Amino acid sequence: MGKIRIAVLDMNDGMPNEGMRCIRSILSNLQSEYTQGMVIEEFEVRQKMQIPSLDHDIYISSGGPGSPLESLGTDWENKYFEWIAQIEQWNKDVTTNRKKFVFFICHSFQMACRYFQIGQVTRRKSTAFGVFPIHMLEYDSLADPIFNGLNDPFYGVDSRDFQVIQTDKKKINELGGDILCIEKERPHVPLERAVMAIRFNPYMVGTQFHPEADAQGMSMYLQREDKKNTVIENHGFAKWSSMLEHLNDPDKIQLTNKTVLPNFIAQAIHGLS
Repeated sequence: MGKIRIAVLDMNDGMPNEGMRCIRSILSNLQSEYTQGMVIEEFEVRQKMQIPSLDHDIYISSGGPGSPLESLGTDWENKYFEWIAQIEQWNKDVTTNRKKFVFFICHSFQMACRYFQIGQVTRRKSTAFGVFPIHMLEYDSLADPIFNGLNDPFYGVDSRDFQVIQTDKKKINELGGDILCIEKERPHVPLERAVMAIRFNPYMVGTQFHPEADAQGMSMYLQREDKKNTVIENHGFAKWSSMLEHLNDPDKIQLTNKTVLPNFIAQAIHGLS
């Protein structure tokens, strides 16, 4: 099969970010598992308008700061959407046996929902930041290989001011995809629950949460004064304390970190072979 070429699309606009460190760590750990070897390259999409070519097998598009709506019409967004279209076209071509696999995280997930026009991307009433339960949807995510090994609900790191709601299930199904997960049930809040993961088609999948997040980085983040205040203001001190406790639980963030992206890469490599 030859070496596996992986492109990481950095969507952080030049700002330091724990997500990229976590993605690098996961890929570094996986390199020793696959005897065929991996070639990993990074591309700074927003600041330098670097877009990977079609020479790669697997693509991971990171989260990032800012609004997924304000980039409408910008040069970098146009190039990014052109890249998704090229991957789509490649995978639809019946003569190509070696398909391209893409994983979209948080900001990239919101951008992908805009590209596919399968849901409404809106600003939240308040910032979501912390460790939260995520609920799988029966018949969909329970059968999706990226979630093999997780409990229902499982726990993920959430860090966002925006959300995807009012999804077009008919269009998603026509694309060959499914809605996989939604956020925590809140009976006392009269708001629609946001979508937390979508399989856009057999080769592209994305999560609103951060599956790459690890306990070390999240612990540092939660103890930053601004992040601590955000959680306490929105959810209370007890919730902030419980989030720190969740980080040490091997069945929560650590399990998600070791499961979702590694499962995606394993699925992609299996598809490549």
